Amino acid sequence: MCGICGILYGDRTRPVEKATLEEMARLMAHRGPDGEGYYLNGPVGLGHRRLSVIDTEGGTQPMTNEDRTLWLVYNGEVYNFQELAADLKKRGHSFTTRCDTEVILHLYEEYGTGCLSRLRGMFSFALWDERRRRLFCARDRLGVKPFFYSLRNGDFIFASGPAPILSVPGFPRSVSLCAIDLYLTYQYIPSPHSILEGIQKLPPAHYLMFEEGKLTVERYWDIPCGRHTEMSYRESKERLRDLLTEATNLRLISDVPLGAFLSGGIDSSIVVALMSRLTNGGVKTFSIGFEDQSYNELSYARLLSRRYATDHHEFIVKPDAVGLLPKLVRHYGEPFADSSALPTYYVAEMTRRHVTVALNGDAGDELFAGYERYYAFKLAGRLCRIPSVRWQAGLWERVLRSSRRGSLLGKARRFLASLRYSDLSRYLDYVAYFKDQEREKLYAPGMRELSRRFRAPAYLERLYETCPADDPLEKILSVDIHSYLPEDLLVKVDIATMANSLEARSPFLDHRVVEFAASLPVSWKLRGRTSKYILKDTFSDLLPREILQRGKMGFGVPIGSWFRKELRGYLRDILMDPRSLSRGYFDRARIEGLLKEHDCGIADQGYRLWALLILELWHREFIDGAPGGAGARRP
Repeated sequence: MCGICGILYGDRTRPVEKATLEEMARLMAHRGPDGEGYYLNGPVGLGHRRLSVIDTEGGTQPMTNEDRTLWLVYNGEVYNFQELAADLKKRGHSFTTRCDTEVILHLYEEYGTGCLSRLRGMFSFALWDERRRRLFCARDRLGVKPFFYSLRNGDFIFASGPAPILSVPGFPRSVSLCAIDLYLTYQYIPSPHSILEGIQKLPPAHYLMFEEGKLTVERYWDIPCGRHTEMSYRESKERLRDLLTEATNLRLISDVPLGAFLSGGIDSSIVVALMSRLTNGGVKTFSIGFEDQSYNELSYARLLSRRYATDHHEFIVKPDAVGLLPKLVRHYGEPFADSSALPTYYVAEMTRRHVTVALNGDAGDELFAGYERYYAFKLAGRLCRIPSVRWQAGLWERVLRSSRRGSLLGKARRFLASLRYSDLSRYLDYVAYFKDQEREKLYAPGMRELSRRFRAPAYLERLYETCPADDPLEKILSVDIHSYLPEDLLVKVDIATMANSLEARSPFLDHRVVEFAASLPVSWKLRGRTSKYILKDTFSDLLPREILQRGKMGFGVPIGSWFRKELRGYLRDILMDPRSLSRGYFDRARIEGLLKEHDCGIADQGYRLWALLILELWHREFIDGAPGGAGARRP
């Protein structure tokens, strides 16, 4: 894993200064603590910070080809690089290292942009083609590795995060109000948007070309949604087992120590079980827990650890962990409201003390319908087609209107209310932090008007409508794989692990596993109330019965309890500070209302208050008093 950055000035007489690149790279030192390197050639400059994982002695970047006409900075791992290198050698290419970076250079020489279809792994890179005066940049299929860029006044700047771009002298800091609206809707800011005007994110499975001042962005891969396998159920189980075993085995290639995150859920347990079989045991495993037992999965992780005799390590997260928030905000670079970033950071910090690489079970829920909301969506879709049920649901919803949000009756009321909606509107109701009507109440007049014009729900509407599947649940799974997975979960893990100079690898994100999972009928994934049916059936011989039969427990944080107890004063001090209120985004009375509702137990507003807290902390870190900063743009 690494950090990459670079500048290409539109004015060919203007040289890139090394000091500028060095400062950009310094801000990514955590992504690559083992070395740095630079390429400077007039108006072109590339920078790199390296975390050595494969060929620790070689592989210095920026890396060049034999005639020094191509220069590459690269972040990631190409797991099939040995196979690719063998084929390229047969085609006449010679290698001076045994790392995957050099493979990309020779693949580009052989296939041009077609090289991307041959890469199997996670990556973002920038390749300067001196002969063509062309910059070729790309991001992996699922969006594991980040790529931020800016094209401003003819100058192209890129990096693994927004902070290095902001460090370029003269770069303005103007907040995108549309990005705030997206953030409060989804808890993250989806690509290509970013929190700052003038900075964009390259979406997953896309590449860009910058040549002669012209920027083009193209998609090179997509999930084959709506096309089902012709294999039988039994054949599909065998194929799934083979694919996931191979994907896990590929991710064991390393010249440094590796281990695994173990939550005690189905997905990470499968990965650890496969690792144990492939390595003859002795896997190092790492788990996180809470004093609040309703959020604690450690007992299940211990079950799996005992079965496979892993070298197991645990850590308990306590409320004083909130002191870490300014540091987390700094690393994420954008407002990011997924509170599980906190325990993810801690488990990464603990893991890095023992290993440099950790495998995980990310993407199992999205690929195999693991969330409870999928069952709720499916059930609601059936019930809402029965007129008498819809009428009775409306009656019971009114009866339960006073139920506390977040309680069992509150969830029942929310489910009944969703029967009035269309399929997509129902799903938006499930996943939105602040729904349309709630943002209306929250916003000050200017922000409210912008939100009405911008329409944050259009983001998911487009993903839903462009999916060719017929089954609404299959379309929703596709939506999550294109949105929640890359824009939230993978961002969370990449930043939390790289903040600790730890490389995370995800067997479920192998694109061959993803493509095959997408080809399986939804009825094989969600059968009755049983989620991940085919996945559990395929690996049932590897897992304890208690893990196979347990219910879903998200990787959550007890922030609702924290905000009523230990962190009550901290939260109020930040959100009601005149500095926070003066930004002009929100209605003061509504902020007070949210705090009061949460304090009194009228509603659990914990996750919404967390989102507002993180947004304000981000402003204090990146806008207030920032050198050269223009400040937040008033709505």
